[in-house]
Amino acid sequence: MKSQPCPRNHTQENHAAAGSVLCVPCIKTVEHNLHALPGLYQECLYQVSPTGRRTNPTKVSGSRRKDHLDVSVLDARHNIVTILESWSGMVVEKLGATAPPRTVLSLARFLILNLQWLAGQAPAVDFADEIEGLVAELRRTIDPEPRELHTPVRHCVVDDCPGTISASPQRGAGAGSSITCSSGHSWEVCEWLSLRKLMERQRKGVNA
Repeated sequence: MKSQPCPRNHTQENHAAAGSVLCVPCIKTVEHNLHALPGLYQECLYQVSPTGRRTNPTKVSGSRRKDHLDVSVLDARHNIVTILESWSGMVVEKLGATAPPRTVLSLARFLILNLQWLAGQAPAVDFADEIEGLVAELRRTIDPEPRELHTPVRHCVVDDCPGTISASPQRGAGAGSSITCSSGHSWEVCEWLSLRKLMERQRKGVNA
């Protein structure tokens, strides 16, 4: 039986591997991306805290400041777990496999073990694209270009507060970094992850 072209975009036509929707280079790329995700996931955590380390000490112009709450980093970390868990759930449902622990490392390893099966399924292209997208998103959060830097402004998460939150710390004499709203509510560094969850809940309420 004649093999079909790989449906993903290529500079030249690649034929799908035997029993697969994807070509061999695409399968290898997905495997490489899955291996990279746990490290990138851990690395981007340093971008949330003001004590985070710079990954490229020679880069000065346009380097990310480490003294602000970057909601996009927290969103990226949330997205990776959700997407990996979704694809792992498909494997568990279809193959009757035991679900892996809900960690990026365990989920990525589970998907690598079942990669050949996933590559042969109808949504294999979506799978490859989403994994590639996660890697690209995490790399952008770790080392963004200057034009991508921004300071998001959100409504305060405190009930009935008319203030807005800017993801930049307010500093005072003897005080550490903190996030404040325009009405005076404040969150210290140790509370930033909780603040992100409140922002996410607020956003879902608005979009509902």
